[in-house]
Amino acid sequence: MKKDHLTLTENDRTTLEGLLAKGTLAVKTFKRATALLELDRGKTLRAVAETLDVTYTTVAAWRNGYRTKGLDCLYDAPRSGRPIVIDGAQRAKVTALACSDAPEGHDRWTLRLLAEKVVEAGFCETISHTMVGTILKKTS
Repeated sequence: MKKDHLTLTENDRTTLEGLLAKGTLAVKTFKRATALLELDRGKTLRAVAETLDVTYTTVAAWRNGYRTKGLDCLYDAPRSGRPIVIDGAQRAKVTALACSDAPEGHDRWTLRLLAEKVVEAGFCETISHTMVGTILKKTS
Protein backbone atom coordinates (compact mmCIF):
# COMPACT_ATOMS: atom_id res chain seq x y z
CA MET A 1 0.00 0.00 0.00
CA LYS A 2 1.43 3.35 -1.05
CA LYS A 3 1.77 5.90 1.73
CA ASP A 4 0.91 9.46 0.84
CA HIS A 5 3.41 11.14 3.08
CA LEU A 6 3.34 14.79 3.80
CA THR A 7 6.43 16.53 5.06
CA LEU A 8 5.72 19.48 7.32
CA THR A 9 8.29 22.13 7.99
CA GLU A 10 9.58 22.27 11.55
CA ASN A 11 7.86 25.60 12.07
CA ASP A 12 4.51 24.27 10.76
CA ARG A 13 4.78 21.14 12.91
CA THR A 14 5.41 23.26 16.01
CA THR A 15 2.50 25.54 15.14
CA LEU A 16 0.11 22.60 14.66
CA GLU A 17 1.17 20.94 17.90
CA GLY A 18 0.69 24.27 19.68
CA LEU A 19 -2.81 24.63 18.25
CA LEU A 20 -3.77 21.13 19.38
CA ALA A 21 -2.34 21.72 22.85
CA LYS A 22 -4.29 24.96 23.23
CA GLY A 23 -7.46 23.18 24.28
CA THR A 24 -10.06 25.38 22.61
CA LEU A 25 -10.18 24.85 18.88
CA ALA A 26 -12.96 24.52 16.33
CA VAL A 27 -13.65 20.89 15.43
CA LYS A 28 -12.91 21.51 11.74
CA THR A 29 -9.56 23.05 12.55
CA PHE A 30 -8.77 20.31 15.07
CA LYS A 31 -9.43 17.55 12.54
CA ARG A 32 -7.44 19.26 9.81
CA ALA A 33 -4.47 19.90 12.09
CA THR A 34 -4.57 16.32 13.39
CA ALA A 35 -4.75 14.96 9.86
CA LEU A 36 -1.71 16.96 8.75
CA LEU A 37 0.31 15.82 11.75
CA GLU A 38 -0.68 12.18 11.23
CA LEU A 39 0.24 12.35 7.54
CA ASP A 40 3.57 13.89 8.54
CA ARG A 41 4.15 10.94 10.89
CA GLY A 42 3.78 8.52 7.98
CA LYS A 43 0.19 7.33 8.23
CA THR A 44 -1.74 6.66 5.03
CA LEU A 45 -4.63 8.74 3.85
CA ARG A 46 -7.00 5.84 4.52
CA ALA A 47 -5.73 5.35 8.09
CA VAL A 48 -6.09 9.04 8.87
CA ALA A 49 -9.59 9.08 7.35
CA GLU A 50 -10.66 6.16 9.54
CA THR A 51 -9.14 7.73 12.64
CA LEU A 52 -10.92 11.07 12.12
CA ASP A 53 -14.14 9.53 10.76
CA VAL A 54 -13.97 11.40 7.46
CA THR A 55 -13.62 10.22 3.87
CA TYR A 56 -10.42 9.42 2.04
CA THR A 57 -11.17 12.25 -0.38
CA THR A 58 -11.48 14.76 2.45
CA VAL A 59 -8.06 13.88 3.85
CA ALA A 60 -6.58 14.06 0.34
CA ALA A 61 -8.11 17.53 -0.08
CA TRP A 62 -6.60 18.66 3.24
CA ARG A 63 -3.20 17.34 2.16
CA ASN A 64 -3.43 19.08 -1.21
CA GLY A 65 -4.63 22.26 0.49
CA TYR A 66 -1.55 22.24 2.70
CA ARG A 67 0.69 21.76 -0.31
CA THR A 68 -0.82 24.76 -2.08
CA LYS A 69 -1.76 27.15 0.76
CA GLY A 70 0.32 26.05 3.72
CA LEU A 71 -1.30 26.36 7.13
CA ASP A 72 -4.00 28.62 5.70
CA CYS A 73 -5.71 25.38 4.66
CA LEU A 74 -6.77 24.88 8.29
CA TYR A 75 -9.36 27.61 8.01
CA ASP A 76 -12.28 28.07 5.64
CA ALA A 77 -12.22 30.99 3.24
CA PRO A 78 -14.73 33.72 4.05
CA ARG A 79 -18.03 33.19 2.30
CA SER A 80 -19.68 35.96 0.38
CA GLY A 81 -23.18 35.46 1.75
CA ARG A 82 -26.08 37.67 0.95
CA PRO A 83 -25.16 41.33 0.44
CA ILE A 84 -26.36 43.84 3.02
CA VAL A 85 -29.46 45.59 1.76
CA ILE A 86 -30.05 47.92 4.69
CA ASP A 87 -26.97 49.42 6.33
CA GLY A 88 -26.52 50.65 9.88
CA ALA A 89 -27.62 54.23 9.20
CA GLN A 90 -30.84 53.06 7.59
CA ARG A 91 -31.48 50.69 10.49
CA ALA A 92 -31.03 53.58 12.92
CA LYS A 93 -33.58 55.64 10.97
CA VAL A 94 -36.08 52.76 11.08
CA THR A 95 -35.58 52.46 14.84
CA ALA A 96 -35.96 56.24 15.31
CA LEU A 97 -39.16 56.18 13.28
CA ALA A 98 -40.53 53.35 15.42
CA CYS A 99 -39.75 55.36 18.57
CA SER A 100 -41.61 58.42 17.30
CA ASP A 101 -45.31 59.04 17.79
CA ALA A 102 -47.69 57.02 15.66
CA PRO A 103 -49.33 58.86 12.76
CA GLU A 104 -52.79 60.36 13.12
CA GLY A 105 -55.57 57.81 13.13
CA HIS A 106 -53.36 55.11 14.67
CA ASP A 107 -52.82 54.29 18.33
CA ARG A 108 -49.43 52.68 17.74
CA TRP A 109 -47.02 51.67 15.02
CA THR A 110 -47.58 48.33 13.31
CA LEU A 111 -44.81 46.62 11.39
CA ARG A 112 -46.68 47.03 8.11
CA LEU A 113 -47.31 50.71 8.79
CA LEU A 114 -43.63 51.22 9.65
CA ALA A 115 -42.57 49.46 6.44
CA GLU A 116 -44.81 51.75 4.39
CA LYS A 117 -43.47 54.89 6.10
CA VAL A 118 -39.84 53.80 5.70
CA VAL A 119 -40.28 53.46 1.95
CA GLU A 120 -42.34 56.66 1.79
CA ALA A 121 -39.63 58.58 3.67
CA GLY A 122 -37.01 57.27 1.24
CA PHE A 123 -34.84 55.41 3.76
CA CYS A 124 -34.71 52.50 1.30
CA GLU A 125 -36.44 51.42 -1.92
CA THR A 126 -38.27 48.41 -0.51
CA ILE A 127 -38.58 46.73 2.87
CA SER A 128 -40.90 44.07 4.19
CA HIS A 129 -42.70 44.24 7.49
CA THR A 130 -40.80 41.14 8.63
CA MET A 131 -37.48 42.90 7.98
CA VAL A 132 -38.69 45.87 10.03
CA GLY A 133 -39.50 43.43 12.83
CA THR A 134 -36.05 41.90 12.58
CA ILE A 135 -34.39 45.32 12.74
CA LEU A 136 -36.41 46.33 15.79
CA LYS A 137 -35.87 42.99 17.49
CA LYS A 138 -32.09 43.34 17.18
CA THR A 139 -32.10 46.79 18.74
CA SER A 140 -34.14 46.00 21.82
